[in-house]
Amino acid sequence: MTLRPQTDASTAPARLIALDWGTTNLRALLLDEAGATISQRHAPTGILNVQQGQFEAALRSLCADWLSDPSLVVMASGMIGSRQGWVEAPYLQAPTTPGAAAAALTRVQLSHGAELHLIPGIACINGMHAEAVDDVMRGEETQVWGADLPDGATVILPGTHSKWVRCGPAGAILGCRTWMTGELFAVLSQHSILGRLMTSGAGSAQAFELGATRGLHAPELLSTLLFSVRTAGLMNRIEPHALSDYLSGLLIGAEVAAGQRDGSLRAAPADQRHASRQSMAAETGPGVHLVGEPALCARYAAVLSMAGERSVTLDGALAARGAWRIANAAGLLQSGRR
Repeated sequence: MTLRPQTDASTAPARLIALDWGTTNLRALLLDEAGATISQRHAPTGILNVQQGQFEAALRSLCADWLSDPSLVVMASGMIGSRQGWVEAPYLQAPTTPGAAAAALTRVQLSHGAELHLIPGIACINGMHAEAVDDVMRGEETQVWGADLPDGATVILPGTHSKWVRCGPAGAILGCRTWMTGELFAVLSQHSILGRLMTSGAGSAQAFELGATRGLHAPELLSTLLFSVRTAGLMNRIEPHALSDYLSGLLIGAEVAAGQRDGSLRAAPADQRHASRQSMAAETGPGVHLVGEPALCARYAAVLSMAGERSVTLDGALAARGAWRIANAAGLLQSGRR
């Protein structure tokens, strides 16, 4: 277990424990009644690292002292509510709102009288794009709700599975689309022939920009472009230590280009989806909102800029803020409720 620095610690009484519990990590934040952070902790006990379903033991090893206070509300988002997690929290179907999530919490009874509230994920069932491909997210919706974005906002949450989310009025999430960009990068660089020529070393902004330019220009040729990672190394056009940056640029560039060309995240009626090709920046005012690890968001911001899009990167404990918002909507923060 590691304690993270408290940069905005509140001195007000604690009211809520917000858990951002993913595949590889567990992050716990202690919040006051207004949603301000009092303390936060982090451990590498994501659901894949918990043995034999010992989720409560993993939770108590991180914050048993917090759980000893029966007045605290405990909220959890992320993969902990998946089929592979503690208890499956059924998906809500998009479009949906924080209020709907508050009414659909899955409750898990803990020992010593405490109760855990699992926030549901969101399923986007057909209709959001012509190919009628279903999509889901679990955890990202809580981050988006924590950001409290305006109607029409587009949010990109880079990561293992990059999520693009479209926001509507009153905090509604209209739909999402997933790109497996991060996982493709990991698989291709670690478990394919493309990684054989790669070496570690200083990053190369030039190689990343070259890859992004090519990915943006011809996303439909991504499979061919991916093999150019190998040929660029064989022909000594890109240094071995820069090949991973080139691959990263290709993948992110292709994702951004596809997202620009695709109508799935636009609020236009179905018969207008493919007629509208306005930029995301023009539609959302301040631009695309990026949520995630700062270095990765910086890469997406650079590629979005190359594509003519404005972007703003959001920081802070958005998942915790979203959990607080849902708990408040559920009436759990009222005196005597938990």
